[in-house]
Amino acid sequence: MYDLISVGNISIDLYYKGRSLTNKDGRYQLAIGGKYQVDYFHEDIGGGGCNVAVGVAKHGLKTAVFARIGNNNFKETILNKLKQKNVSSEFCQFEENYNIVSSILLTDSGERTIISYDTPGHLVKKFFLHDQLKKAKNIYISSLSNVSLEDKIEIITYLKGDQTLTFVNLSITDCKREPETLYKVFDSLDVLIINAHEYSELVKQPYEKIDFKNLEVTLPYLKNRILIVTDAEKGSFGYFKNEKYFQEAVKPEKIVDTTGAGDAYTAGFIAEYLKSKNIKSAMESGAKYAAEKLGRIGAN
Repeated sequence: MYDLISVGNISIDLYYKGRSLTNKDGRYQLAIGGKYQVDYFHEDIGGGGCNVAVGVAKHGLKTAVFARIGNNNFKETILNKLKQKNVSSEFCQFEENYNIVSSILLTDSGERTIISYDTPGHLVKKFFLHDQLKKAKNIYISSLSNVSLEDKIEIITYLKGDQTLTFVNLSITDCKREPETLYKVFDSLDVLIINAHEYSELVKQPYEKIDFKNLEVTLPYLKNRILIVTDAEKGSFGYFKNEKYFQEAVKPEKIVDTTGAGDAYTAGFIAEYLKSKNIKSAMESGAKYAAEKLGRIGAN
């Protein structure tokens, strides 16, 4: 039985870094028709579901990822890397004409620009929801920005067992919905992990006007759920019933690549929470693992 099954995407991530990739005022200066030679290239796997599964496995737990993989030239690369990272591909579905690929341009400061392609119409098929998926003690549902809200609700309610802890990350698109459309999601989750801008969209308040340290959780369906809000270098905030928690961001010696930092926090949090059931120590674990990831190239 798996400690965690992570539901989400697996992508091929291609990283490029070099002096020829000049940028000014927050934008790359690339000419139409230009050709640019880079100094550094790195190939890896990424995607929200994959990143969290890998991160939790690095903390010593048994994980699997539930995702689609294109039946193409990247298939063996993905399967080999999952195996190297101790993540099971037992629940992966192989599909013709499916691709999810990201090209990531890195700056010297570790910031990145992502150019991504995801085959349209990527939906979870009902026949893929089978009893074998219930081998998980716990599940994580990533943002799944390319899956309808109805399908997300079906996945969550299907996988949610009586003893299963369900961790959910909502996409910015879902957070922009009216909260009442998300009640079925809230009702099925145990822990909601979102960033500060996603929370802002969820409660329909400007980010600048939210005081996270003194926040009163106003959405009724979240009051009896654990809510974790991450805010990059400002730290992270936790809320459960009448308790509030704060964790300072852990600063890496040098920021090399910000890709996947949010997923790393989530992985560190989940791994520690599954071991200790302690919110504060889980937040600390998330912050430490996010800092570790910031110090290397790659999303996991």
